[in-house]
Amino acid sequence: MKEVDLHAPLLSFLTDQGFEVRSEVHHCDLTACKGDELVIIELKLNLNLALLVQAAKRQRLTDHVYVAVPKPSAKTDAERWRGVHLLLRRLELGLLYVDMSQETARVELVFHPLPYHKRRTPMKRASLLREIAARSGDFNVAGSVRRQLMTSYRESALLIAYHLGQLGEASPRTLRKSGTSSKTQSILAHNYYKWFDRVGRGIYRLTDAGISAVSENTVVLQEMLRKQSC
Repeated sequence: MKEVDLHAPLLSFLTDQGFEVRSEVHHCDLTACKGDELVIIELKLNLNLALLVQAAKRQRLTDHVYVAVPKPSAKTDAERWRGVHLLLRRLELGLLYVDMSQETARVELVFHPLPYHKRRTPMKRASLLREIAARSGDFNVAGSVRRQLMTSYRESALLIAYHLGQLGEASPRTLRKSGTSSKTQSILAHNYYKWFDRVGRGIYRLTDAGISAVSENTVVLQEMLRKQSC
């Protein structure tokens, strides 16, 4: 497929709505006029940074700027495209899909370019701030891929593992007295990392995986214990 393959269905889509269409005018891929309304459409086979830059420049000429790309297949990452839609809306650009899967290609209007109003999500913001406050330090590397992240939950589990290693066997109540979090009972019960063995009613000890986790995270534990003692 080539970019020029998108031209014919877009031309039909616009002329059917009464627009007079001209292509490649002053570096604009497609221009469409109806009365005083000017629409500009930028075409690309892939929605990339170059396309966004082009479209943003066209907003100097009109508020009615769209980007047109081939319609993503059903196998395409839906989460990625939700993010793409959010970005386009924030840039106040419209989006058109050209569906080339049919014998006769057709254009789908996804959304018009409209003024964007930022919407905050207080619950997500509060969750983020809680996670920031709950971490003992910055033990991750930004941009990491396929690496185990040190979250506040993992820190809490590590602290339980450390104290279990010191005590041998203990109950959640004893562990909390030693300095573990209020979520100790839940963390032990769920045993997400497989670090704990229940050896009796309400009594736990470390598994081999738990022993390894403690030895592999001495720096984190030292910082956590230091902050506890302050």
